[in-house]
Amino acid sequence: MHQEGLFGAGQAQPATPAGSLAGADEAHEGQPLAVRMRPRHLDEVIAQDHLLGPGTPLRQLVEEDQPMALVLWGPPGTGKTTLAYVVSRATQRHFVELSAVTAGVKDLREVMERARRELVRTGTGTVLFVDEVHRFSKTQQDALLPGVENRWVSLVAATTENPFFALISPLLSRSLLLTLEPLDSDGIDAVLTKALHDERGLGGTVTMEDDAREHLVRLAGGDARRALTYLEAAAAAVAGTNGVITLEVAEKAVDRAAVRYDRDGDQHYDVASALIKSVRGSDVDAALHYLARMAEAGEDPKFLARRLMILASEDIGMADPSALQTAVAAAQAVQMIGWPEAQITLAQAVIALALAPKSNSVVKAIGAASQDVRAGLAGAVPPHLRDSHYQGAKKLGHGSSYAYAHDDPRGVVEQQYAPDSVMDKQYYEPGTRGAERDYAERYARLRKIIRGE
Repeated sequence: MHQEGLFGAGQAQPATPAGSLAGADEAHEGQPLAVRMRPRHLDEVIAQDHLLGPGTPLRQLVEEDQPMALVLWGPPGTGKTTLAYVVSRATQRHFVELSAVTAGVKDLREVMERARRELVRTGTGTVLFVDEVHRFSKTQQDALLPGVENRWVSLVAATTENPFFALISPLLSRSLLLTLEPLDSDGIDAVLTKALHDERGLGGTVTMEDDAREHLVRLAGGDARRALTYLEAAAAAVAGTNGVITLEVAEKAVDRAAVRYDRDGDQHYDVASALIKSVRGSDVDAALHYLARMAEAGEDPKFLARRLMILASEDIGMADPSALQTAVAAAQAVQMIGWPEAQITLAQAVIALALAPKSNSVVKAIGAASQDVRAGLAGAVPPHLRDSHYQGAKKLGHGSSYAYAHDDPRGVVEQQYAPDSVMDKQYYEPGTRGAERDYAERYARLRKIIRGE
């Protein structure tokens, strides 16, 4: 079993940080229900089977007490701190917890040096748990590297942010990345059931009706800690009564579900991505759901408007050229209105864009043209298209044979516009949906006249 603090008996131990896992074995009634119900062994952990099954790296690291460097990535309430706690119980190493919110480079270097000395002196390693490691600056993350590289510490770092963005590459490359998933409804239900009956929890002192249980499961949104917090509030509401948590009690105890979305975190990008893909896929209702989630979380409406303007060209384009006008008008309205009224304008734009015919011909066309330019197919501008408005231009032959399109009754003339290197290229491939059917016919007619076909 791990020793609290960094040093063994006979040496001064550093004070246990606030919220430290050290000493958490002794659960007491004054602790929050979520803390009292924290699993003590891997086998008590609910869900995350992809990380905890037989033969998985995490189970091997814990059961064989091997040196390790783990990055635990997942939304709140999925068990990151729990797994760190289980590691601390299973290992024979000293356990130290630091919070990235309060710890600085000096604290990290002090921990690393003490861990190194203890390893040399007694052969006993140290488990260092860093919560919210994404809050560390690059310099602070750099300070972790010597201890990880030399195995002075076994690092367990928890983050709700995408580690490929939040962590420096040297630290990530030296760590085993474990992704935790939100608990499904069955997992949350199992958490609640255990808390209702376990002696560390409510010990059977209250019961809960099925519709109340379903309500709490739904509001938890895959967050086990939130589910237990809601249950604790509901249990307190029936204390001294018949001890039955009804749907009415649950609803009063939990005013409303907090939106599970951090507009400054990784979910910001996930929900935004889901919004755009739902509009692209023409699912109006799903798109409105994600828009509502972002609005409720206080998302910047200008960010949403920018994304819709990009989508209007990227995913609708010539199938409905008015889609861009709709998106731009929504963006202008957002600037003048602001929240909360702007969500109505954005909702109108989202509905219009989701219902519009789709085409990605615009983004494919510019992509193909850019690829040729990067490949060196720039070519010289044909002489008759070059600027002829400066002295000496005519002597160079610039513009001398240029055919003015407005002089032709059709408004288009046979003439070379593209450089020789891309003369035969066709970048724009019209689609067949919406207005682009008409544009396809016009494009074909114009191309034949211009090229004299």
